[in-house]
Amino acid sequence: MESKKVHKVAKTLGLSSAALIKLLTEIGIKAKGHMSTLTNEEIKKVKARISEEKKRVRKEFTRRYTKPKVKEKKKKIDQQEIRQTVKSTLAKIGKKDIKKHYKRVVTPKVKQIQPTEKTIEVVDFMTVAELSQALKLATSEVIKKCLDMGLMVSMNQRLDLDSITVLCDEFGYGVKVMSVEEQIAHEGEEAESVERPPVVTVMGHVDHGKTTLLDAITKLRTVEEEYGKITQRMAAYQILYHDKKITFLDTPGHEAFTAMRARGAQVTDVVILVVAADDGVMPQTVEAIDHARAANVPIIVCINKTDLPNANVTRVKTQLAKANVVIEEFGGKSISVETSALKGSGIPDLLDAILVKAEEMKLEAPVNKTAKGIIIEARLDRGKGNVSTVLVQEGTLKKGNPFVCGSHFGRVRELLDEKMNRIAEAGPSTPVLVLGFSGLPQAGEIFLALDSERRARELANQRRLMERNIKLRAKSKVTLLELQDKIKRGETKELKVILKADSAGSAEALDEKLNELSSEEVSITVVHKGVGKINVSDVLLAEVTGAICVGFHVGPDANALESAEREGVEIRTYRLIYEALDDIRSAMLGMLEPKLQEILIGEAEVRALFTVPKMGPVVGCYLRDGKVIRNAVALVFRDGKEILKTKVISLKRFKEDVREVLAGYECGVGLENTEDIQKDDTIQFYKIEETPQTNGK
Repeated sequence: MESKKVHKVAKTLGLSSAALIKLLTEIGIKAKGHMSTLTNEEIKKVKARISEEKKRVRKEFTRRYTKPKVKEKKKKIDQQEIRQTVKSTLAKIGKKDIKKHYKRVVTPKVKQIQPTEKTIEVVDFMTVAELSQALKLATSEVIKKCLDMGLMVSMNQRLDLDSITVLCDEFGYGVKVMSVEEQIAHEGEEAESVERPPVVTVMGHVDHGKTTLLDAITKLRTVEEEYGKITQRMAAYQILYHDKKITFLDTPGHEAFTAMRARGAQVTDVVILVVAADDGVMPQTVEAIDHARAANVPIIVCINKTDLPNANVTRVKTQLAKANVVIEEFGGKSISVETSALKGSGIPDLLDAILVKAEEMKLEAPVNKTAKGIIIEARLDRGKGNVSTVLVQEGTLKKGNPFVCGSHFGRVRELLDEKMNRIAEAGPSTPVLVLGFSGLPQAGEIFLALDSERRARELANQRRLMERNIKLRAKSKVTLLELQDKIKRGETKELKVILKADSAGSAEALDEKLNELSSEEVSITVVHKGVGKINVSDVLLAEVTGAICVGFHVGPDANALESAEREGVEIRTYRLIYEALDDIRSAMLGMLEPKLQEILIGEAEVRALFTVPKMGPVVGCYLRDGKVIRNAVALVFRDGKEILKTKVISLKRFKEDVREVLAGYECGVGLENTEDIQKDDTIQFYKIEETPQTNGK
């Protein structure tokens, strides 16, 4: 028997889903929510009930408003009365009655007290010419006032906020400080709003199948491209379902990506909470619920992996109820859909639920205006340069539009969709890859399209100066002398890190997590973070500040590697965030009086003894395992007993000096002490490392 969903039947009958559910309850048909199904017989009962209601209403209307018409009696016209009225009117005209004059009472005007101080709108780091235009004064007058105050300025010189405030006060004006966004919004025009696609964010615990679910919806293979098959950056996609567009945002599930999930919840309309049927509600699931609740966003629960033998859907629903997410089956408002991302089951029901929620929310946005959006992700592409994924929220973004984003500006060179196809324009709720940035913006920055590239450059320069001013003020809070005194007194220890990643979102997530690792004994300071490979500038900054360089999905270039070896700067690279956090935590604990430990790196067999002029005795060895390096500690064994402990002072392959020799090769090893060494002896090589303390020690 063919059955239909409640929301589809409601749309056919011209009713809302809630009204249809109420009607079904009245006629004794149980419906748990929008996604419940109705048989043909139940639909006929509903139509019959609606027909009865229409007849009843029509009958009631007829009874109330259809009354018998009562004929009104026409009033007879009295001719005598008409003649008397005409005579009296003519008599008044002949007499010309004197008009009465009324004395006009003049009320004294109350003088309104004008404010003594006028207010103008200013932004930080305005030029002298812009300030004079805002004050409606000649530029020469403002320059003269600056000279009186001891400021040597020109008309194109930028002033900080303190100088602007003092100047306005001298001219009798108050100031209202505006941000760049407020300034552009003040200049922008209002446009008519139209319906827009919903923005859906997929959230949940790590390895619960979020990206696999999106791959089943979008027909992509994103999960195979991620290292370790774990999502470590935000991604955006758009699909067409039943002639309606839906935009999806994928967020990482690891606890270190809290900021990225929070950003996803802030830009979304609907949250899909993915919970594995075999795993249940986990810590990041609860965290995703908190983000969605804080953003006041409706939640659609997607219970994934229902095809597994140990799946327990009822347990998941009970755990969700304890986390204050009550589904429709339990009398709540959240829609629940059971899916299997690998087999593709339940996907149409999930998309139907999204469209139902979007129809209830009546999502709208202006189209015919300059575009405004938010940066979802930013990265450095080898062939395309600086590229960023922008989610357009208002207006229409077109190729060639100038824009400003944070302290960067540019002109749109190309617009690409998630499949790297070129598109002409992008409307509201459309994710698009934008090429043409002057630099890489931070994830979460506001993207604003403008009418003029010159205007975009000016606003970017203003922001750059503001950011620089904030950094200078932050540095001036702690002097070097104070920091030196604290270190001498043992009050603080600091681990400095220079962080580079392949995308802005990953750098932001690692930065946030590293700050959480700081303790009372040791604090972690991220001296610099950026996107791209570790370069020479990063190494030099690490050498000056005493920091280590950390690369996430990126490594050092050739020049940086050579510079790091020369300057003695440590570079660590990682592919998974777990490894990065564990190593940094170990490095942090390693600052607490580390212990020295000998680590075995190789083993060799003595095959000959030589005497080299100007060098002395040299031991000819064959490396059976591991490697040998310069300055390694050497232990000489004979018949399983240690007979000598010495140090490697030189290492040669044939006549060439080398830094290390690997297993399977012969080499000449120069030792500090070669007494009692014989052929067929075994030499073990060790390197000295500092073992970090753990919390238990």
